[in-house]
Amino acid sequence: MAEMTVTVVTPEETVLEAAASSLVLPLFDGEVGILPKHAPMIGRLGYGEMRLTTADGPTSLYVDGGFVQVAGDEVNVMTNRAMTPDKLDGEAAEKQLQESLEGAVGGDDAITARQRTVDQARAQVRLAKKGK
Repeated sequence: MAEMTVTVVTPEETVLEAAASSLVLPLFDGEVGILPKHAPMIGRLGYGEMRLTTADGPTSLYVDGGFVQVAGDEVNVMTNRAMTPDKLDGEAAEKQLQESLEGAVGGDDAITARQRTVDQARAQVRLAKKGK
């Protein structure tokens, strides 16, 4: 089976370097699926679950913004944060979600920021539940 090298880096560390047969990433405007021999591309990451299939089976990470570069059989994911489901604090994410939903907001910028926080917290809660 054809494989590609997937590398995930944050400002602090290289979180993952693995051979994968498939990868699904959250982009800012939807999801993208990447297989070996994918056309070269650069994309802006959103936040949510990154799923990849390796020889050891499926793996998931929570990614929080950044960029992805696909060149040949190399995929480089540069993100602000990347965490495995077991490292996510589901309770803290649920608390953040509740606080965001209950707080009053005014103005377009505040509404946009609130929606981003709500979406991030929901993604973290979903992935944290998978890790348990």
